[in-house]
Amino acid sequence: MSTSPPPPPPSSSKPQATTTSSSPSSSSQPPAPPKILENDPARTGYDPSLKWYFNYFKILTGQITPEGIEHYREDRYKVHEARDCAKCEADRDWLFRHSPVVRFLREKTAALNGQLDETNVVCRRCPGRIFDDGTVLRQSGGFSPDHGIVLCANEFRNRGHLEDTLAHEMVHAWDHLRWNVDWMGGKDLKHAACTEIRASMLSGECRWTRESVTRGNWTLTQQFQNCVRMRAIQSVMARPTCRDDVHATKVVNEVWDSCFSDKRPFEDIYR
Repeated sequence: MSTSPPPPPPSSSKPQATTTSSSPSSSSQPPAPPKILENDPARTGYDPSLKWYFNYFKILTGQITPEGIEHYREDRYKVHEARDCAKCEADRDWLFRHSPVVRFLREKTAALNGQLDETNVVCRRCPGRIFDDGTVLRQSGGFSPDHGIVLCANEFRNRGHLEDTLAHEMVHAWDHLRWNVDWMGGKDLKHAACTEIRASMLSGECRWTRESVTRGNWTLTQQFQNCVRMRAIQSVMARPTCRDDVHATKVVNEVWDSCFSDKRPFEDIYR
């Protein structure tokens, strides 16, 4: 892995999808890719020429649409980019020194002649994408085999969230060094499905406390397996060779038993 900053990565922590409006489709043909929306104050109510606190008041009083709120959020991320990246870098450096899972994965990556440090684990602002079908896609990080790991500084709630994301991407890095993963699925999406299962399983992002407190999922039975499966499916769907959610689910199911039981380089699931 080189030390130059990563481009938009081929593998990312689970995209966070939210809905700003409903747009049902009854067509039997595959839908055209949704268009990315630019802000129109006449449509959204959000006027970037106003002071932020005027727009914030408009949000509180219901004068800005859900789409407009997302545009407002993106603009505030731009304003706070330097602050967010500085905080991300400080947390990253702390985790490299003190986090057991991050230190362990760093050592195991080094044993495969890989290097992960501040030169190729970088913090950046990651723009969200707002589509005309009502969805908003965000990500908290990504891995590029040619460049390293990008951490999306504007998306982290706290250091624990960053730790889960960094561990997720470090599992991808270890997998790539160990098996030379076909990330884009040009030959076989099973590679991508397997590494996504393993990254969600081993990083700690699907542990019950995070699912319950952060996402409001208080299910006790099969919660962990369901979370890993869901996140793997969503990540596989982001590959250009994946046709739809049915295709992604099929591929994940095909590799589930072998990949969910593969805990390397750990001996067990500790998070």
